[in-house]
Amino acid sequence: MSSIYVSSVIPAGVDRVWERIRDFNALPLWHPLVKFSEIEKGLPSDQVGCVRHFILQDGGDLRERLLALSDLEKMFTYSILDSPLPVVNYVATVRLKPITDSAHTFAEWTAEFDVTGGQETDVVERVTGVFQGGFDSLKKHFG
Repeated sequence: MSSIYVSSVIPAGVDRVWERIRDFNALPLWHPLVKFSEIEKGLPSDQVGCVRHFILQDGGDLRERLLALSDLEKMFTYSILDSPLPVVNYVATVRLKPITDSAHTFAEWTAEFDVTGGQETDVVERVTGVFQGGFDSLKKHFG
């Protein structure tokens, strides 16, 4: 099983950052790789169990299910249902925490998954880049 951990400091308060990323359908607003997103079956985008279907800028087509969302903990967990990446059993969590000596946010994005097809190093590097790209976009937005 592969594990990824990416963290970053975002120059805004945790409530502002959470407001930006909380909506499970808001990826196009904060992640530069995402072109389009919709929640299937018209469900609310904060309903555990809802599925987002999104298209990447390069045409990649993904579906992910929201497994958990907590406003108190400022975190959400999701799984990949369909992806162009050769992964199975993929579960990821995004978590925000306030930095108490400044008006900044400590952000963590973790994932665990199995790689099919023997391309583990490449897949881990790609997913790590996706996570860091999202955090870099948030830093630019709030910076």
